[in-house]
Amino acid sequence: MTDQPSEPQAHGVRIDAQPGSAVIALDGVPLPAGSVTGYTLHHSIADALPTLVLHTRQPDGAVWEGMARVALGVDQSPGEVVASFLAQVNARELDQAALNRTDLGSGQGAVAQAMLDTLAEWARTAGEVA
Repeated sequence: MTDQPSEPQAHGVRIDAQPGSAVIALDGVPLPAGSVTGYTLHHSIADALPTLVLHTRQPDGAVWEGMARVALGVDQSPGEVVASFLAQVNARELDQAALNRTDLGSGQGAVAQAMLDTLAEWARTAGEVA
C-alpha cells in the first residue's frame, strides 16, 4: 500500500470543451475518449486551488478497489442547513465582524448588508479544516 499524502496533490488540468464533447488532460495526458460523462469545476479564488470532479462511465462488471476520499451527502433541505448554520453563529462575534469590515457602507441597511456579507463568507468556509 502506498502512503496517503497529507495534503491533496495538485495536477495540471486542461479542458477543451465543445457542445457535446470535452477532451480532458491531466498532467498532459488525455483521459480515454468516452470515459468521462461530465465534470464539475469549482473554484473559490480567495481560498484554494480549483477542485475538478470527473463523472466517469464504467463498463459493466467493473470493480474498483483502493483508497478514496468520500463525502457523504446530508439529507436535509437547504432551509434546514441554513438554520443549522445560523444557530451556531455567535451574535456578538457577528456584530463585531460586521462593524470591522473594510467595506462597511453608510446609510440605511449598511450594517445588515455587512452582516449578510460576513455570514456568507463564514458559510463558504464552514466546512474547511484549519
